[in-house]
This record gives sequence, structure tokens and C-alpha cells, in this order.
Amino acid sequence: MGLKLGVFTVVSVVAYLGLAVLGWGGLHPFFSHPALVALTVVLFGLTAASFFTAGNLSPGEKEDRGNRWVLWAFGLIGVLLGWLPAYTDRTEFLTIDGDLARWAGVALFAAGGTLRLWPVFVLGRRFSGLVAIQPGHELVTTGIYRVIRHPSYLGLILSTLGWVLAFRSGVGAALTAIMMIPIVARIRSEERLLGDQFGAVYQAYRDRTWRLIPGVY
Repeated sequence: MGLKLGVFTVVSVVAYLGLAVLGWGGLHPFFSHPALVALTVVLFGLTAASFFTAGNLSPGEKEDRGNRWVLWAFGLIGVLLGWLPAYTDRTEFLTIDGDLARWAGVALFAAGGTLRLWPVFVLGRRFSGLVAIQPGHELVTTGIYRVIRHPSYLGLILSTLGWVLAFRSGVGAALTAIMMIPIVARIRSEERLLGDQFGAVYQAYRDRTWRLIPGVY
């Protein structure tokens, strides 16, 4: 992982978890729930795994700078997702009852986080936190990319749903739905850039695959 992305990842994860602990009223109340302890372990495990990727924040040879607003949108929604689900869990506001929901959320968070990282390993240095074409960029259409074009975003959606479910948060589910706005904008930006770069080859790839969910979108 590139230095910039590594620093950004560490700061983001610490802040994200810190907001959740704050929302739950402190360390002791937060870690009194076994499912939330497990959620934390999974979070740090996925973070550690991310350091073995070659992802970066490079603008590469060509970047769609007009899409950078999405990063600010993700940041704002991320702050809310860090704190609000934990707070509504503690105050029992629009919550889903039962520990089953918490453990289902942990499992979904782990599965989604793994799916989020898998394409980063596959793409290597071609994966950037920015919408950009990297030097020597090649179009990957095998493996998981044979079916869906944006598996990492599907992983992000699933892991976010898992996070809010671990806090039994109906409000968090609504925030996850709102997060689809910048995700779709980001997808469209990436597809325009890849279409410009690879032309008919990318159009043919689009024609035979789905963006996120086979048979749906």
C-alpha cells in the first residue's frame, strides 16, 4: 500500500472506531458486547490485510478530478456512520432487537470487507483511491470481474450494512442507502474514464456484465 493511502487508512479506521466508542458512551460499555468486540477484531484484521495490497492515491496518467467531491461525501457519511449507529444502539432509537442482528452484522461486515479488499489485491498498483488511469493500465475481465464490474463497491455496501446491523441501527441502514448516491456517481465516472481509455473493448465488456448485482444492476 502506498504511504499516503496507508496513513489515510490508519487515521480513518482509528477515527471510525473512536466515533463508535464515543457513540456508545465509552470503552467499557462498548466492549461489554461480545459482538462489538468481534466487530473490532474484524475491523483491525481487514485493516492489517489492506497493508499487503498495492493500492494507492495516485492520480496516474489521467484523472477525473471532477469526481473528487465524492471523497468529501464519503467522508461526511463515514463520520455519521461511525457515530450515529452506535448512539442509536445505546439509546434504543429505531433499533432491531436481539443479538442475532449483531452477529449477523459482524458476519456481513467480514464478508463485505473481504470482498472490498479482494479486487485491490487483484488490481495491484492499478487500484487508486482516485478515479484515474495508471501507467500500464490494463482492463481486467477475469475472475470476479467476469461477472460484475465493480466488486469492491459491492463489498463496501455489504460491509457498511454489516457495520450498522452490528449496532442494530435502522438509522444506519438509511445512511447506507444515502451512500449509494456517491457510489453510483463514482461508478459512472470510472466507467466514462475506462470507456475513453479502452473504447470498444470496454463497451463489449459492459454489454456482457453487471455493475454490482447480477440480474439487478
